[in-house]
Amino acid sequence: MKPSFALLTLLALCQPAWLWAEAADARAKQRLNQPEGRALEQYSQQPGVPLHDAIKQREAQKKPAMVIDLKQALQPFDTPETDSLVSASGQQGNQVTLADIRQLALQNNLQVKVAQFDPRIANQSLREEQAKFDQVIYAYAKYADKDLPAMAGDKVIVKSDNPALNNELAKLNLDEQRKQFIDVEAGIKIPLRTGGSVTLSAPLENKQSLGKFASDEYRSAMRFSFSQPLLRNAGRDINEASIRIAELDRDTVQLKTRLQTIRIVTMVDKAYWDLYEAWAALDVRRNQFEYASQNLAMVKRRVQEGITAAVEINRAEIGVADRMEALIVAETNLKLAQRQLQFLLNDLPDNPISRAPWVPTTPPQLVKFEFDRPQLIKDALDSRIELLEQELKLSADLIQIDYLQNQTLPLFTLDYQYGALSNTGQRLGDIDRDLFDGRYRDWSIGLKFEMPVSNEARKAKLDRAVETRMQRLTTKTLQTLTVKREIHDALDKVDQHWQRIIAARQQVLIAGINYEAELKQFNEGLRTMTEVLETLTRLGEAQIKEIRAMSDYQIALIDVAYATGTVLGASKIAMQ
Repeated sequence: MKPSFALLTLLALCQPAWLWAEAADARAKQRLNQPEGRALEQYSQQPGVPLHDAIKQREAQKKPAMVIDLKQALQPFDTPETDSLVSASGQQGNQVTLADIRQLALQNNLQVKVAQFDPRIANQSLREEQAKFDQVIYAYAKYADKDLPAMAGDKVIVKSDNPALNNELAKLNLDEQRKQFIDVEAGIKIPLRTGGSVTLSAPLENKQSLGKFASDEYRSAMRFSFSQPLLRNAGRDINEASIRIAELDRDTVQLKTRLQTIRIVTMVDKAYWDLYEAWAALDVRRNQFEYASQNLAMVKRRVQEGITAAVEINRAEIGVADRMEALIVAETNLKLAQRQLQFLLNDLPDNPISRAPWVPTTPPQLVKFEFDRPQLIKDALDSRIELLEQELKLSADLIQIDYLQNQTLPLFTLDYQYGALSNTGQRLGDIDRDLFDGRYRDWSIGLKFEMPVSNEARKAKLDRAVETRMQRLTTKTLQTLTVKREIHDALDKVDQHWQRIIAARQQVLIAGINYEAELKQFNEGLRTMTEVLETLTRLGEAQIKEIRAMSDYQIALIDVAYATGTVLGASKIAMQ
């Protein structure tokens, strides 16, 4: 047995296709009406652990060789979970929060604006399909003037009650004459949702003959015709299939538009944290340059006092030059991050120097949660737009299969016509007197049958639709596995970046203490400036690692929310 016939047998035992379509469409509409945003802390199986508490717990689990007092940590990196890593030097720019950037993205992003046209276009396609049952009013008018010459006619045998004329052979000759005709007809055609059609019309004709036997005759009628397919194209579900498919396509496009908006908001969120990282890295490089410059000034003073050898000046100047290069690179990275965010917001100025830079003020969320993975996966499978989109397409496939299955049936049509005729009148006002008295009427009823010999074309279309649905079912299964994998990967990255933050924080603390110790020993003549600068470099790299780990942690949380089908944040985003 072919797979198509097996599947059709299964579909026949299931609910009608339009019930599946309505259920999928209801889920899609419910999803579209939901505001976007997911508070991940709701999925934590226990209260979140702030960064400081996590570091204390880590320190309590081991016996360090050096006791570190957290209160003596470097000031700019003391409480990053509540304060901004961006120093006061950057506050001269335009301060923006993550909510401000999201609002600008929804208002200005060109990709969002382009995607917003798709639902409107799909809605017009739906209107086009809904108009297939529009009634049609028509009118017809014709005037003809015939000036006919005399013409020899046919030979006929006369049948008459007069014995002198009965069975006599005669020849009919058409006399030279002039005729004028006026035909007028108005009516309405009504397509039925069952596949048939009804036509109501009122024809009127006037015939004038000019000449020796002049005449002026009027005749009218009321006509009714009805045609209904009994097999192929019969039934409300079959004839409304294209409308239901268009409705599902419209909702599918709306889901795609929502997905595009979520994707843009996610990209903007990541660009915001990239800008945050660039600002914080610039502050680190600036501090490194200032520390190196202070060391150079100190070395020059000590050389002048004869306490330190003059070679230490060269070493200190090399340290300043190295940090100048790193500072230049950091400034360029900041400009690139700023420009990327401006690009996403459709706000690229012609002269970037004329505008104050954006300074992010939203602090990172540095709290560790133990996420309930099964619950996250369950909610993701319910709200992922890609899966809802596949459900709508599968429902449309079912409707299409039902329609194509109907198209394999023979064409068997019932036709009925009825006409009420008036008597011939000499005046226009006389023709409606006996129109409805039943004296003159004509009617007909007929059946029409049509069937291709092999019917292979329609069967091939049906089999192709079934195979397409089988392929889409497999695709949905693959998408489900992909969603689960994405959530597990995102959560693992969250754990990884959290551990990186803790490790980098400890490196920053130790590197800061080591730098102070090396600088103190340099003042005592026990270390060279090269060794001092090496510890200063380690301090700067540790700070950069911590900044990058914090930024990656925020991006990982964004990826978790995106993997569940929405954006990160307890404050919901209403998308119309």
